[in-house]
Amino acid sequence: MYAVVFRLKYTVTTAHNDRHNPCKKSHMNDDLTIIVPIFNEEECLSSFFTEMDKFLKVSPIATQVLCVNDGSTDNSLQIIQDKSTSSKAYRVINLARNYGLSSAVKAGIDHCTSSLVGYIDADLQTNPSDFLQYFEWFPEFDMVNGIRAKRQDSLVKRISSKLANGYRRFMINDGIKDTCCPLKIMKTEFALKIPFFHGMHRFLPALIQLEGGKVKQVPISHYPRYAGTSKYHLWNRLIGPFFDTLAFRWIRSRYIRYAIINSPQ
Repeated sequence: MYAVVFRLKYTVTTAHNDRHNPCKKSHMNDDLTIIVPIFNEEECLSSFFTEMDKFLKVSPIATQVLCVNDGSTDNSLQIIQDKSTSSKAYRVINLARNYGLSSAVKAGIDHCTSSLVGYIDADLQTNPSDFLQYFEWFPEFDMVNGIRAKRQDSLVKRISSKLANGYRRFMINDGIKDTCCPLKIMKTEFALKIPFFHGMHRFLPALIQLEGGKVKQVPISHYPRYAGTSKYHLWNRLIGPFFDTLAFRWIRSRYIRYAIINSPQ
């Protein structure tokens, strides 16, 4: 998968009764980088960019896009490069090979210099326009995570996802309803501190909590896959999360966090 990144700058203040207006922000002066992992998504990219450009036009903040190719073997890289050539809003990072979703997300975060960083997939099952409702929750929260309402997936995918989410919540008790929802925004200072490992993308909200961060969950729209095929199947939706959850429990049990209340003398 590629990663597409948005940079957004804005300074907006709002009264208390404007809290639920997504175009009004409280005490914010931030920029945002949104990572969109893409691996072999040539059939989706044209429509994805159309939807993204619509978002950029209505967004109340200035936006830049960074695309990171995760070793695609189809024409995805060329499409992304062409987009970056035709629009100054887009840039490209090209990974040496396919490293996987967690590595693509990490690469995006490593190249993020903004104060906020987000994530969305390119398959159009979620829409960039839903990011508009996220902004109001910063800086009160350290991450906003979507909840896919009325999921438009196959029965097998819905059942396997429900089982994996239920098992994860039982094992780590993080209170997150839809941890793998590919529509997130978090403070970069937290994203840079979280431990990265293969499968990390399944635990981003819990990893933010591990750093002492607060996570807000927001219902979002969900759509059938626009084109192409899913990179996940029953095996990696159940077996992968099973072992990754055990790994997360091990990390959490040994994780070091501390606070200093006085300066060294």
